[in-house]
Parts: sequence; structure tokens; C-alpha cells
Amino acid sequence: MTQLSTPPSGAERLRSILAGAAGNLVECFDWFTYAAFALYFAKVFFPEGDQTAQLLNSAAVYAVGFFARPVGAWLMGLYGDRIGRRAAMIASVWLMCLGSITIALCPGYAAIGIAAPIILVLARIFQGISMGGEYGTSATYMSEMAGRDNRGFWSGIFYATLMGGQLLSLCLLLILNQVLTQAEMQAWGWRIPFFIGGALALAVFWFRQGMDETPSFKARTGEKATTWGLLKKHPRQSLLVMGLTAGGTLGYYTFGTYIQKFLANTSGFTKDQASQITAVALLVFLIAQPVMGALSDRVGRRPLLIAFGVVGSLITWPVLSTLAKTHDMMSAIGLVAGALVVVSAYTSVNAIVKAELFPTEVRALGVALPYSIANALFGGTAEFVALWFKQAGHETWFFTYVTVVILGSLVVYLTMRDTKTHSLIVED
Repeated sequence: MTQLSTPPSGAERLRSILAGAAGNLVECFDWFTYAAFALYFAKVFFPEGDQTAQLLNSAAVYAVGFFARPVGAWLMGLYGDRIGRRAAMIASVWLMCLGSITIALCPGYAAIGIAAPIILVLARIFQGISMGGEYGTSATYMSEMAGRDNRGFWSGIFYATLMGGQLLSLCLLLILNQVLTQAEMQAWGWRIPFFIGGALALAVFWFRQGMDETPSFKARTGEKATTWGLLKKHPRQSLLVMGLTAGGTLGYYTFGTYIQKFLANTSGFTKDQASQITAVALLVFLIAQPVMGALSDRVGRRPLLIAFGVVGSLITWPVLSTLAKTHDMMSAIGLVAGALVVVSAYTSVNAIVKAELFPTEVRALGVALPYSIANALFGGTAEFVALWFKQAGHETWFFTYVTVVILGSLVVYLTMRDTKTHSLIVED
């Protein structure tokens, strides 16, 4: 237990957290590149049908990646609890690199037929396993390396790096739209970000070699982590993670990723305009993360979660219905950015809340597995459900669906204890 008496210095904490954050950013760049560029490559892999049908097919593959995330969460969570957080984070980067390079090199339907979407699905499975493992282990790593008094702030920084990856992907899309024609983007330009993502993942592998292991993992004394042990000893915490995640992840994927397609496919904005609106709103969202996280260090995690649940359930339907009829870019930016600021009350603290619920010996698995299951069920299917309702002629039903799920999570927020004052992270 000597590690408890010699916590890392401020500089060591900062260096290690930033090393983890860099990998987070790159993995999320790779992950969200699929969503950002789907408007361009959907026709390459799914040539049949109108734009909505093509996007529906690409969204189905997007959802497949999400359903692979619980597998990655399970494997990497166990690996992170048994071997180390650092080792699991390094392994996840390799898988993301493999998925990105595979998509970048994959020929289209016109060249190899049905094999093209099959390869795309396999690549997304690799990325899903990687992303599922990355979130749990990196969130655990950040939570254990951060000091007790500012864990909320670093949780906000953690999520800001996730948004940074998505924002970089969108910015690259905007740049490519300026230097390439629409025909070039459709033909080969969409492959560029997947090559870049693969290369960045290799750089992160080298960067993470110098990370320190966390004091909590070094000082662990409990039993070896097992899946059965998590389910048997921590069923309430596992269900709690799923419940508090459902509304937050659906809210984020509605206003943070699907909204780009919504603006182009429903509101009538051009693809470039939809990307610009989303990019500006996400920048506001990114800035809000550490602010909200720092606020949770003062007032607690639970008040922020409740605020998201109440306000999110009240504004979702009005915001989406107004956006559907909006043709002014500034109005659209204000609506999307405002909705995302509300969502930030959840996203800024969601990593630390999950980590504070579990003891060291099962923390990575406990954070990753139930979160990934809920994320797959509600976040990963958001685009598919929205487009399915639209194709069926009942697009507004999706607005109601999002509202109901957020209300369900609000019930969880109202009944849970504040993890800031009941944290199981005992090391400072």
C-alpha cells in the first residue's frame, strides 16, 4: 500500500492525463470520421435507392460498430483491470488503426460487389471493439490520475478531447470541400481522413509508451476481475450506469452527430452548410465541457445530471421541430449549440460518475461494459431510428422517442446518490 502515500506529482499527473487524452482525440477522430463522411461514401458502398435509403444503410453499419463496442468494453475492461490501464489503452489504438486503414483501402461496390459493404462492416467491428475498450480504460485512467478536488474538471477535459476528435473530423471535411469538387469527394476524397486517422493512431501508440500506470491500479488488493464478479457483486451499479447513460448518449448522438444529416436531409441545407453548422455548434459544446466539469467539483455531479434530464426533456421536441423548418444558418447554429450546451451537463461528468461507482479491481470493466451496452442500444441506433421514422413518414416520432428516453434517465438521476461525496476512488 506504499503507493497510496506517494501520489504522483502535479506534473506527472498532467503528463499522463494528456497522453491519454491525445489517444482519446485520435480514436474519436477515426470513429466519427465515418459519420462525418457518410454523406459522401454511402453511395460508393450502397448504390441502390435514394439518399435517405443510402444513408439508412450506412447508419445500419454505423450501428453495427456500436454493437461491437460492448465486446471491446468486455475484453479491454478485463485486460485493463488485470494487466493495467496503460496496456489496454495501447491495444485499443492498434485496433482503431486497423479499422481505419481497412476502410481507406476498401474498393467500392462497383469494383467488388457485395464484398465492399461486408469489408466495411468488418472494419467498423474492429473500430467498435477499439472504441469500446478505449472509453472504459481511458475514463478509468483519467479518473484515477486526477486529484480528488478537480476530477470533474478533468472529466470535462476528457470529454472535450472526444469532441476535439469529432470536430477535427468535421474541420477536415470542410477543408476538403473547399479544395475538392463534389465529384472528387464522392470518388476518392472521402478516403483521405481514414488514411490520416490510421497514421495518427500509429503516432499515439508511440506516445502512450511513456505513460505511467495509475496509483490505484498499482495499489489494488482485491480479487482478480471477472465478468461474473462484476454482475454478482455490483449489479446495482452496472444497471445504474446503463440508466444514466441512455438519455445522455441519445441526446448527444441526436444533436452532435445525426444533426448533420438532419440539417441536410430534412431542413434543406446543403451538405457544406450542414457541416459548418455542426462544426460551430460542436466548438461551443467542446468549450462547455471543462466549465461544466469544474462546476461539478463545486456543486456535485448529481445536480448537473438532473439539470440535463429536466431541460433536455423539455427542449428536444421544440428544438428539432423548429430546426426542421429553419433555413437560416445562424438560427440553426443557435438551436444546435444551445441543445448541446444542455447535453454537456451530462457529458462533462459522465466519465467520472461511472468511475466513482466501482472499486479499483473492477473499475475499468464496470465503467466500460454497461456503458457500451447502453451506448449501443441508444446512441449507436440514433441515426438508424431517426432515418427509419423519416422513411416511414413519421419523422416527428423520433423527437418523442428522444424525449421519453431522456425522461427515463432523469428518473435515475433523481434516485441516485451524488458520486462526488460517495466516491469509491479512495486514492488522491
